[in-house]
Amino acid sequence: MKPFLVAFSVSTLVQLYKFFSYWVTHGRPKFTRLFQTGGMPSSHSAAVAALTTTVYLNAGPADPLFGVTLFFSLIVMYDAAGVRRAAGRQAWILNRLLEEHQNKELRERRLLELLGHTPFEVLVGAALGVAMALVWDAL
Repeated sequence: MKPFLVAFSVSTLVQLYKFFSYWVTHGRPKFTRLFQTGGMPSSHSAAVAALTTTVYLNAGPADPLFGVTLFFSLIVMYDAAGVRRAAGRQAWILNRLLEEHQNKELRERRLLELLGHTPFEVLVGAALGVAMALVWDAL
């Protein structure tokens, strides 16, 4: 259960950081930031990196579970910086097109643009996940 608790805690802390960061930057809270994807750092990357690190520390590198979590982590991080980032870019373009549409109802149906991450956001999230798992393990 420890790997789950570490990953969940790390993900929650990163999302809280993004919520409070938005609040400080914009002068008002945006509660959807607690659950939205995208932004700096990647909470998905932090969570899976923490999960993999905790499994490594508890089971060792030879345990098959470490290989499974490592593979899972790489897929999640690739998806965050690849597929979801591309979907966010497409949403940005579609939203620009909708702004020009004559139909008011269509103009108001904006797509969520903040879906994925830059490779740097993924890297920072992964580094945070590893670091936080090491701290958790040391405590």
